[in-house]
Amino acid sequence: MTALMGSIDRNDPYMKWRRLLLACATLLAASFSAGAASDAADPAVVKIRTFYDTLLTVMQQADKLGIRGRYDKLAPSIHTTFDLAAMTRIAIGPGWNSIAPEQQAALVENFSRMTIATYANRFDGYSGERFEVAPASEARTTGRIVRSKLVPSSGESITLDYLMRGSGDTWKVVDVYLSGTISELATRRSEFSAILNSGGPNALIESLRQQTGKMMRSSSAGPGAGAR
Repeated sequence: MTALMGSIDRNDPYMKWRRLLLACATLLAASFSAGAASDAADPAVVKIRTFYDTLLTVMQQADKLGIRGRYDKLAPSIHTTFDLAAMTRIAIGPGWNSIAPEQQAALVENFSRMTIATYANRFDGYSGERFEVAPASEARTTGRIVRSKLVPSSGESITLDYLMRGSGDTWKVVDVYLSGTISELATRRSEFSAILNSGGPNALIESLRQQTGKMMRSSSAGPGAGAR
């Protein structure tokens, strides 16, 4: 019986065509699986998508949470997604190494609080917005870029690109580019340099505290205004 079936398989045109279709289907399935695995395996992209999931949930619950609730919900995700210590150092620039360790620690702490407060203040409502993230990050000499968009229910989308550094499965944001070109940290460095030159590290620490306090007292700054 086995020999007979083998003979039929070899000579029957229908069976040959069926085997060809099965082989093509297997190759296509393998291709799609590999593509999906490639997307899922990009840890930089996964990090941003996870952050956006949290941010969207906070936006949808914005009124119920209030500014303090949004801050508390976003804080763990922002600490996981952003390298806030590195961002503080980059924003301050070459003068960082001349600052006393205890002042460095206070700067990182207050920069972190200001960053969280900025997101809690700006993303204070939901009107059908969604986030789109490119399926793969792009290699750069300084890390990897993850491209994304905030898409409102009407009007033009806002481009938000993230420069990330890390290795293996561990990647964190070290800068954010609005409209693909405007660096948050370059803007911050200009602001911080003026304060440091006029009043030193303690003046910058106090400025960061005041900015955070002002945002936390603000009842509303307009839903879906974007992020930096």
